Amino acid sequence: MYSKFNRPILVVDYDPQWPILFEKEKAAITAALGSRFLRIEHMGSTAVPGLVAKPVIDIAVGVQSLAAAPVLIPCIEQLGYIYDPILEQLVPERRFFWKGTPTVHTYHLHLAELDHPVLRKPLQFRDYLRKHADAAQEYGVLKRELAKRCVRDLDAYVAGKTGFIENVMLQIEKESKKHKAA
Repeated sequence: MYSKFNRPILVVDYDPQWPILFEKEKAAITAALGSRFLRIEHMGSTAVPGLVAKPVIDIAVGVQSLAAAPVLIPCIEQLGYIYDPILEQLVPERRFFWKGTPTVHTYHLHLAELDHPVLRKPLQFRDYLRKHADAAQEYGVLKRELAKRCVRDLDAYVAGKTGFIENVMLQIEKESKKHKAA
C-alpha cells in the first residue's frame, strides 16, 4: 500500500513551530493558486497542539472540483512540491504532493474536493483531538508505540492507527447526532 514510503518512522514531541510553518506555507500556496481553491487547512497530528507527530506538516487544499487539478498541479510544483500520482490508485479522489527529500518529507499536500470525506474526515478527526485532550494523549501514546514497533513499515504503522481513528470517527458521529437531536 504505502511501501514506497517505507522509511524510518520518526514520532517526535509537539513543536510549536509547526503552526507557524503551516501559515508560511499557506501564504505561499495561496499566492500560487490565487482564487482557484476554497480552503486551506492544517491537518494531521502537527495541527493538534501538544500531540506527538511525525514532523511532516499535512496541508488540505479544498477545491470546488477535482477537474481543476490538472491546472493546479504545475502551480503547486513551482513551490517545490513533488506530485505523486501513484497514490491516486489508492485514493482517486485526492491528488497528493510532498516536499522535502525522498527520505525526509517536510510537507504533504492533499488536494481534493472540499466536501469529500478524504478531506472532511481528517479535519473532523483533528478538531476532535483539539477538543479532547484525553483522546489526543491516548493517540500520542499509540503513535509512539507503533513507531517503535513498526520502525520502517508504514503500512503497519497506518494499520495500527486505524482502529483508534475509526473509534473517534464513531464518537464524532454520535456527538453530531446528539447535537442534531437537541
